[in-house]
Amino acid sequence: MPDAARAPHFVRSFERGLAVIRAFDADHPALTLSEVARACELTRAAARRFLLTLADLGYVHTDGRLFRLTPRVLELGYSYLAGFTLPQIAEPHLERLVAQVRESSSLCVLDGDDVVYVARVPTSRIMTASITVGTRFPAHLTSVGRVILAALPDTETESRLARADLRPHTARTLTSADALRAELRRVRRQGYALVDQELEDGLRSVAAPVRDRDGEVVAGVNIAVHAGRTSLESVRRDLLPHLLATVTRIDADLRITGQGITGQGITGQGIAGQGVTGPARAAGHDSGTRR
Repeated sequence: MPDAARAPHFVRSFERGLAVIRAFDADHPALTLSEVARACELTRAAARRFLLTLADLGYVHTDGRLFRLTPRVLELGYSYLAGFTLPQIAEPHLERLVAQVRESSSLCVLDGDDVVYVARVPTSRIMTASITVGTRFPAHLTSVGRVILAALPDTETESRLARADLRPHTARTLTSADALRAELRRVRRQGYALVDQELEDGLRSVAAPVRDRDGEVVAGVNIAVHAGRTSLESVRRDLLPHLLATVTRIDADLRITGQGITGQGITGQGIAGQGVTGPARAAGHDSGTRR
């Protein structure tokens, strides 16, 4: 920024110190004093003062010739990332996923015996029902619900199956506890769930679990498609790899922030502070967003 354009409060030395930190990247993890001075357009004396100050503060390490950033620089971005809720962290990844597969995607958490949509990126296709943050469906009927249920302890899974409403929604709905129990075991083994027209005729969905830094499943991400457009083989071949890559990236961001669900307004017992308390069940059809 030209000096004339700077406000009176602008601290030039602070700008230069940040420039020194930004001089290090994946291609230049270690730099000499001269290289830092060149990259930041500083004199050697000025670069040396900045580097030694950063070293005193613990942000830079030097062996006497080369300088490297230390893990402590992560603190500079941690406050920003730690303020994000899970939906905020996931949404950019959902947007990227939707751009890749051209189908809608959502992030859901378990709330009682339902899954609740806490983030959603739709396609531009016209839907006959608007599915928004706060929409909920029975967990056992949905792919995203099944990846969360499959991660629960067996005793909790059994208690949920015992009280589940197993009436059929379509001719394909699994309506016995034994069938659902076997399906959850399959989901646990393979790491994803694929539901074919069990909640609504014509709707297929695939989901994968989101894990926090402790490896606990805290949510699920789905892709939902219309059965008339997308075969089961295509879901596995064309959509599943993108979905798994997406949840891996979300998992990585959660590890960086050290954030899970608890303390951020969403828990396995209920939704709070998200503006989705007590939503009515959605009705009708949605060809890309519901499961």
